[in-house]
Amino acid sequence: MHAIIVTGGKQYKVAEGDTLFIEKLPVESGDKVVFDNVLAILDGDNATFGTPSVSGASVEASTVKNGKGKKIRIFKYNPKKGYRKRQGHRQPYTKVEITKINA
Repeated sequence: MHAIIVTGGKQYKVAEGDTLFIEKLPVESGDKVVFDNVLAILDGDNATFGTPSVSGASVEASTVKNGKGKKIRIFKYNPKKGYRKRQGHRQPYTKVEITKINA
């Protein structure tokens, strides 16, 4: 069984036991998270699509950890003007493991 959920402005196709890196959530590691915004439930040949979401469907997950991704370096440069700007960014994330899909 698969489900398509929305979190952090992105859509994810998930199954039980999957591990995801999603946009940071305000939870601690070990906490349970419930995703209520389920766009579709896919179960073999049966597919249920919501308008826009499936009513009564949810996906349960447990938080593994919160962390930061690898550093991305941003370098802005204008030739002949003496303008150079170096910047770094590490995107925060939450690692979750899908435990149950409620259809």
